[in-house]
Amino acid sequence: MIITGNNVSKEFIRQGKGTNRFVAVKQTQIRIEEGKLTLLTGRSGSGKSTLLNMLAGLLAPTSGTVMYGDDDIYSLDDEKLSAFRMENIGVIPQGQTAVGTLTVIENICLSYMLKGADDRASVYSYARELMARFGIPELENELPSALSGGELRRMAIARAMIRKPGVIFADEPTCDLDDENTELVLKILKNTAENGTSVFVVSHEKDAAQYADFCYSMNAGEISAL
Repeated sequence: MIITGNNVSKEFIRQGKGTNRFVAVKQTQIRIEEGKLTLLTGRSGSGKSTLLNMLAGLLAPTSGTVMYGDDDIYSLDDEKLSAFRMENIGVIPQGQTAVGTLTVIENICLSYMLKGADDRASVYSYARELMARFGIPELENELPSALSGGELRRMAIARAMIRKPGVIFADEPTCDLDDENTELVLKILKNTAENGTSVFVVSHEKDAAQYADFCYSMNAGEISAL
């Protein structure tokens, strides 16, 4: 699926001494190709995560449109947009978002649990396949509190991939990972793109560019191609 951000921007109103309008992302044009890995780099606070969240259907832009093919996703109401995200988009967020009362495999399969899986056995089978690929098969029945930061990160990536989405957005997916697992994750994301998925990665990782088909940089809310 091809995703296009057409002149998207995001402003926030800050309350202080008077009203301050903060421009997090200036008008931006970006295209994410099907079957390609697109990389966005830049310093913290440059607007990268804000742009990712707009493209992923999580944060409505102040101006512009986000098109998935010919469809403007922000023309959908909240219920339809939520359903669209569930069916088409996998997001690997920054930080830890695990549900503490669920096991690792339950966290990975959470979207199916919320919706109700028709074939739980096949869902769990694929979850185990993902855990094996990410080197955490022995953690299936552990709670998140027993995992290291790197293990939690790999669990989050598996959760984003469990529905085999057409689009994956990864916000610092290699955060908390050592060199070996950083390489593993980037190779898997690259392979996922090569198999037809649109993959968009925000990363500070210096070696991430070698896995990307398209590279962009962001500075003070402005994007440029590398």
